[in-house]
Amino acid sequence: MSFLIVLAALSFLMFVAYRGYSVILFAPVAALGAVLLTDPSLVAPMFTGLFMDRMVGFLKLYFPVFLLGAVFGKLIEISGYSKSIVAATIRVVGAKRAILSIVIVCALLTYGGVSLFVVVFAVYPFAAELFRQSDIPKRLIPGTIALGAFTFTMDALPGTPQIQNIIPTAFFGTDSWAAPVLGTVGGVFILIVGLSYLEWRRRVAERRGEGYGRPEELVNEPAPFTGGRLAHPAVAILPLVLVGVSNLVLTWLIPQWYGATHSFVPAVIGDPDPIVQEVPRIAAIWAVLGALLVGILAVVATAWKTVIGTFAEGSRAAVGGALLAGMNTASEYGFGAVIAALPGFLVVANALGSIPNPLVNEAVTVTALAGITGSASGGMSIALAAMSDTFIAAANATGIPMEVLHRVASMASGGMDTLPHNGAVITLLAVTGLTHRQAYKDIFAITIIKTLAVFVIIGLFYAFGWV
Repeated sequence: MSFLIVLAALSFLMFVAYRGYSVILFAPVAALGAVLLTDPSLVAPMFTGLFMDRMVGFLKLYFPVFLLGAVFGKLIEISGYSKSIVAATIRVVGAKRAILSIVIVCALLTYGGVSLFVVVFAVYPFAAELFRQSDIPKRLIPGTIALGAFTFTMDALPGTPQIQNIIPTAFFGTDSWAAPVLGTVGGVFILIVGLSYLEWRRRVAERRGEGYGRPEELVNEPAPFTGGRLAHPAVAILPLVLVGVSNLVLTWLIPQWYGATHSFVPAVIGDPDPIVQEVPRIAAIWAVLGALLVGILAVVATAWKTVIGTFAEGSRAAVGGALLAGMNTASEYGFGAVIAALPGFLVVANALGSIPNPLVNEAVTVTALAGITGSASGGMSIALAAMSDTFIAAANATGIPMEVLHRVASMASGGMDTLPHNGAVITLLAVTGLTHRQAYKDIFAITIIKTLAVFVIIGLFYAFGWV
């Protein structure tokens, strides 16, 4: 019965998200409904002590990233830089390769360490411009951005600084470059199959004469550039490059400046306790915020006359978008925390643990828990915290290197996590102004491809012993 309650809560939330209802409203309804059916006395304590605590904790850490990412994306839009980059891209790769162009830009940003959420805000303005000029349906933009930002550069390619590739290091004693051959082959598989699927969808739409989009799809469209002459492409792309480079540099410098911990006294009157912060836990967030500020200042400095006239209106729209995206994702985070605390979740975890093959066991467990919680990092953290010792013991007994466990766990976390209730999916759709019904089909196809890639690398390991 406890398992059915968890399944019902998950199914309900996916259904309302797909139907276009607000996840901010229905995530707590779904979570607390599950608590009510499990133990009615825990509804109020779970709401304040777990759901709200995790939701607010997420906003405390990540809302500045959403906010600065939205402002940066809006500046890229109103400065005309997105239009300049698109024009240059069409000249270089051709209008028919618009999907490849967006995937490459997303991949470069995420592999450079830029947050997935920031990539969505930054890339959408010139993705929309490029798809419009190439007469490709707007509804394919979310799937394209998902392929470039949420898949092979998030957790497959060795060395990626995304959190999904960092979490396993603490459990398996590995580093971010674990299993480079398997990771690279898996990443190439995702890229080729994903691009083939999206290009097939583009050709079908072209044969139908579909065009960029119907009126109901043209929501949250980037404002047309009216600033006259476009900037040189090298100038236009400079802020994006600076964000990536600054993120890398600050990621290295911040721990050097602050050490392992940093404390300060929050007042000069009275005798308050010092506030102590563990720098390694927040250094990545500080680095991203610093990098976004560098990017924002670069746009303002190089396009001051163009952006100053519309910055007030544009920044209001950016703040509204950041609030919506941040609250959507935070509500999902709270939902996942409540579901993970219910007895039915333990039933799921125990059932998954009965799979005999250690790599298949790990892959299915991690991707299933990521799907249930709606979070790649959350599902993987829960799975490895509970079962990493079991995975390690089974791997040692069968001669499986820890590097392979790392890569399988990392890639599996980014498999079924992108179900309809996933925070990144909801953010992506909110930013692009599309609904689940309009665009989720292609995101789900990319999800299937990503999940399949995990079992491809498992097969390659057993067949050839590649690591």
